[in-house]
Amino acid sequence: MIDDKSKKTNNDFYFTDSSRIKPLIMDKSKANVCSSQCHPADKGPDGVHTDCLGFFSMDSNVPGLSNVILANLNLKDQMEYRSALEGTKYGKDFGIHSHREMFQKIEDTFKFCAECKKLPQDLIDPAALRRCKRCQNVYYCSVSCQKVNWPTHKAFCKKLQLAAIDRLVEWLVFTGVLPFTTCAWTRQPHELTGWGDWLSMQENLEYELDKVLKSDPMRILWSNAGKPRPEDPDLKESVKRVTSEFLSRPLTIGFGLKTFGFNPLKQPLTIHVVGASHTETLNARVTDMDELARMFSGNQGLEVVMVGPEVVKGDISRPPLKALGPKGKVYLSAHKEFYHIFWESMVETREAARPDLVVGFHPGFHASQGLAEGWLPTLLLLRDYRIPSLFTFYNDLELKYSLQILAELECHIITSGANPWCSLKPEQVQSCPNKLPVYCNGYYIAFLGAVEESQEGEDVEEEEEQLSHWPL
Repeated sequence: MIDDKSKKTNNDFYFTDSSRIKPLIMDKSKANVCSSQCHPADKGPDGVHTDCLGFFSMDSNVPGLSNVILANLNLKDQMEYRSALEGTKYGKDFGIHSHREMFQKIEDTFKFCAECKKLPQDLIDPAALRRCKRCQNVYYCSVSCQKVNWPTHKAFCKKLQLAAIDRLVEWLVFTGVLPFTTCAWTRQPHELTGWGDWLSMQENLEYELDKVLKSDPMRILWSNAGKPRPEDPDLKESVKRVTSEFLSRPLTIGFGLKTFGFNPLKQPLTIHVVGASHTETLNARVTDMDELARMFSGNQGLEVVMVGPEVVKGDISRPPLKALGPKGKVYLSAHKEFYHIFWESMVETREAARPDLVVGFHPGFHASQGLAEGWLPTLLLLRDYRIPSLFTFYNDLELKYSLQILAELECHIITSGANPWCSLKPEQVQSCPNKLPVYCNGYYIAFLGAVEESQEGEDVEEEEEQLSHWPL
């Protein structure tokens, strides 16, 4: 056991809080499996947790991989992992004593043969696993496995090299070094088409990038990562990609406001983020949505409420606003509950403001029957109350399946497609690396009300034209 009162030295850093668990779980996508295959112990009163599905997905590709992750965290099962994320007694001590040990344990979760899927413990000589020299990412247990796998791996090797750098640089987010300090917006939101335009507004970009590269956390990272430090130009590009992932959520919310024609400069607005989990709330800060305030400088007040059964307690666990928030700022809060219950207990009783827009980041309702059942009351609520809603997805396949589900529910789809504010950071499918990387918030669907309601009212084309009009 680690003593919470132990002193920190230059060589040792005692990790005793749940924020250190997140870098060890890299497969962020919602697993495409049936929840009925999850162990009953992983099902609580709130239903099936997304990390339960993620563990099952990993084991379906690489048997035993989830046990490697749990062992590295000194956790015996998925219930203890869930407790660790929640910050309860099971998660007080992960047994990680230093930065070097942390980065090594992260790397251990990627150590399996990309061809035959064998883990180190399945080999006569665990040291036989060798890393691809080009991408520094995937492993092979023998030369023969590498040769057989090369025709497949060569198509992804370069992007996997970027993913390997980014998953290490992402640690700088937890240290507070990233995202770097951004500038005030000098252009109107409707004038920007994506990250190229956004980067062009960062007048101090090179200064901020150099500051990150020279920071102590960056030095600590590459002194302990067990990999050679990339060249400065490559690191700067990685910093940009990781920053884009962090800022993708607030800018996607801004994109949702634009899509539905809201003008934050003329009225205060409330946004509910539904299905929020540890991905959005673990180690979250009340300043995490400040880029949204910069996007709409001079706004009349923006409130963002994270709602979901997997919300993790922290700085943003504070009550949603009953009245209007402060002008020019974003008020960020979180509430741990299913959205339809939050609606009944908080919105209908006027303990929380009714949303102008609802956003869901990677809801995963396409992925399993259990999650679909959990999402059904929320989707019907959004449809029947005609709440403007926008959901994001990793790839076009998720987009396709989700469109089918919403069509079956007779939701009126306003628009869908590629998100201009999707993350630039490639996400490797951890247990199946030789697949096309995905990007957070890569695609979106915007819907409003039910199909028959739209057809009974004003002309559908006229309504869509009005909703797509940007008022600034």
